[in-house]
Amino acid sequence: MQSQAIAKTMTHDQADTYWPRLFLGGLAVGAVLALGQALPVSAQEALPVETMDDGRPISFAELAEMVSPAVVNITTSTVVASSTGPEGMVPEGSPFEDFFRDFQDRGDGAPRRSSALGSGFVISPDGYIVTNNHVIEGADEIEIEFFPGGGELLQADLIGTDPNTDIALLKVDATDLPYVDFGDSDGPGSRVGDWVMAMGNPLGQGFSVSAGIVSARNRALSGTYDDYIQTDAAINRGNSGGPLFNLQGEVIGVNTAILSPNGGSIGIGFAMSAAVVENVVGQLQEYGETRRGWLGVRIQDITPDMVDAIDGLTSSAGAMVTDVPPGPAEDGGVLAGDVILSFDGLMVPDTRELVRMVGNAPVGTDVIVEVLRGGETVTLTITLGRREEAEAAVPASAEAEEPAAPEELEMLGLSLSEITEELADQYGISETEGLVITSVEPLSDAEEKGLMAGDVITEAGQQAIATVEDFTARIDAATEAGRKSLLLLVRRGGDPRFVALVLDTD
Repeated sequence: MQSQAIAKTMTHDQADTYWPRLFLGGLAVGAVLALGQALPVSAQEALPVETMDDGRPISFAELAEMVSPAVVNITTSTVVASSTGPEGMVPEGSPFEDFFRDFQDRGDGAPRRSSALGSGFVISPDGYIVTNNHVIEGADEIEIEFFPGGGELLQADLIGTDPNTDIALLKVDATDLPYVDFGDSDGPGSRVGDWVMAMGNPLGQGFSVSAGIVSARNRALSGTYDDYIQTDAAINRGNSGGPLFNLQGEVIGVNTAILSPNGGSIGIGFAMSAAVVENVVGQLQEYGETRRGWLGVRIQDITPDMVDAIDGLTSSAGAMVTDVPPGPAEDGGVLAGDVILSFDGLMVPDTRELVRMVGNAPVGTDVIVEVLRGGETVTLTITLGRREEAEAAVPASAEAEEPAAPEELEMLGLSLSEITEELADQYGISETEGLVITSVEPLSDAEEKGLMAGDVITEAGQQAIATVEDFTARIDAATEAGRKSLLLLVRRGGDPRFVALVLDTD
């Protein structure tokens, strides 16, 4: 059985495969696009596709004809190093030495130029073009060809890229170009079941159109800011960077990846939503780089079993703050153990959505953040920093303090000990306060929650603990309050997360 894999709809190396060379041969066929002629295809002038009584399109022909002048093929070239041959395979002075030297001198060790293909689309009459970052990554030259092909190849300049969303912005020196607009990827026409149309350069065969429906929304593959539209419109290698249209001729996504066991379309393709792309493109166009908001907290989702353990919490919506390093959140008064309920007036459903909210917020703005703390809602004002600058900063390491004399405890399926130098060395612990787990009882709630020997509990019941007495006091307080579980802040390798353990009731 072949295993399926998520793969970017990668472009293809023309030097190493046969069919891309066939594609290049086909570029000479077709009409020439007069770049000086304005062919407006903006969304404001787009007409909906004519449909039957049941809503199915009669044909995509008019839509394809309307938007195709703004869809482009992208050819990139890169100088790469070739293998240098069998250097060092024969000893000096060997009679074969001259033969192998001649073999190397034939150019096999010289750099060669590798070409690749992809897709893109024009978003403004003055020549801004959107594509995928992986289409142009590492390219020395980028050439743009307009549909229907056979016309002049335009050299493109790279304006900026965002590897986090796999988006790149290019610019060609031209005017009055045909272009398309971004649409509302969260509105009508982008719902599960709505018809969509994909365009691009699949498998190096040149301009191609495919149609299908939106299969799913809000898919996440591997990125922090992922918001993919899943579609069964055929997307293949070479479609990278091409547009996904709604029936109004608006771009609601950028075709990026496929799920496939063999590298070809099986009806599971992914397009980064316009809601993400439009914001990224705007920043690249203005700054040449992304400038995302940064709150400066480490967070985790709230599990259902944590709800009972947190005062005032009635659902698993929100984001639990596990750590507050130096930064905007610390300056604004956020504490570890706070539950972020809303950000800038919008309710926070989970950590993924909070990351997107913060990332889309302008750097340097003051935002209102509501947190749940000790059973009460606290309103804070936080001035957002810039995520890119924070990621580039090197955190300072803290010096270890001398641990107290060890005490041990067995409770809630855990064997706990105060931190000693020996235990710190044994488990690679950097924390100086808290209780280290030395063993976990099999089949216990603690084992089911994934706790392991070497984990360090630094908080219980949302209060810091340093001794076994602190821990037992938190258990007693939770039991007296009638709670069914106790919330623990657990650190593994320095990374914090909250875990709710069921309290013993016997």
